[in-house]
Amino acid sequence: MNDVMESAGDTVMFVGALVFLVSAIGMLRLPDVYSRLSALTIAGSLSTGLVIIGLFLHQPSLGNALKLGLALLIQLVTTAVGGSAMARAGYLIGAPRNKHTLFDDLAVEGDHGGGDSRHPGYSRPSNGESGPENRT
Repeated sequence: MNDVMESAGDTVMFVGALVFLVSAIGMLRLPDVYSRLSALTIAGSLSTGLVIIGLFLHQPSLGNALKLGLALLIQLVTTAVGGSAMARAGYLIGAPRNKHTLFDDLAVEGDHGGGDSRHPGYSRPSNGESGPENRT
């Protein structure tokens, strides 16, 4: 039974390593900072979670479950918050977006001077068209 758990742990950790590899390739190939951050945060969450689960399968115990569960919780929270903060910082300094990005919901947040009272998500095209307000 112990060999089966270790084999399962090895398999789960290997899949986690593959997700890291795919994310690294994505970091090189994706077109803009926002896409790269998405790949990075997904890898940080999913890959780390898989490696932690694999570690638990290697050494299952209540103490290890608590330690690894806390490590996973901290990793998930910091990855989400850090990724959001980096994306917001990139947006605020004007990091260029991919030409295929169709809308910008954040463009309206700071624009209170205009007479438009529509919902902040109004920049989304309603009929599949992309108007001038959707491109930068």
